[in-house]
Amino acid sequence: MSLHLSERTTGAEPAAARLRKPSWRDPRLLLGILLVLGSVASVVALVDAADRTTEVYAAKRDIPPGTSLTAEDLLVVPVRLGNAEEFYFPVAAGLPRDAVAGAVLREGELVARSALVHPDALDRKPVGLRVEDPLPASTDAGSRVDIWAAMPNAVNGFDEPRQLIEAAEISEMAVTESALGTTRSTELLVLVEDADLPLLLSALSNQAKITVVHNPSPGS
Repeated sequence: MSLHLSERTTGAEPAAARLRKPSWRDPRLLLGILLVLGSVASVVALVDAADRTTEVYAAKRDIPPGTSLTAEDLLVVPVRLGNAEEFYFPVAAGLPRDAVAGAVLREGELVARSALVHPDALDRKPVGLRVEDPLPASTDAGSRVDIWAAMPNAVNGFDEPRQLIEAAEISEMAVTESALGTTRSTELLVLVEDADLPLLLSALSNQAKITVVHNPSPGS
């Protein structure tokens, strides 16, 4: 009888050991606490970053490509950028020296780092054009146009027009009218890549008739 009780007591000892409360020195418990604390810290950091505002620059007006930016062209606005903060210029750091607009900056648009370039990096030059044919009302700075030219011909007046440049970007645009309002023309500054300049300048110097056609491409 005593032997039987002894066997029961001996068999119960491992079960009691398994049910013992974990100690604070248990490395598994410490690891679990560290994981929880790390997770909480990450969430707090994300919330803090989302709530933090940064002062960055925004365009005060429409700014054509190639324009050197000054304080008069820009506004200082506080915004929540979160993870996108690295893509913009913080006011505290200032703008890079000699930077110019690489593309049209719309009024109110935040100035991204990719929007500013060094003047030497511009591979497009503004060329002035005057066109008599009206353009769609939606055409404005930043729109894309195809440029066509008809060369003078002593017999028929002008040759058949041919396309010189596709999807050139308008940097500036102004509509002018005569004193009596009988005639109307559009003055354009279009950005022309260096490779296309000789062809366009040759057409202009030979008194070609220039026609500009709005190009509703994805880049317009």
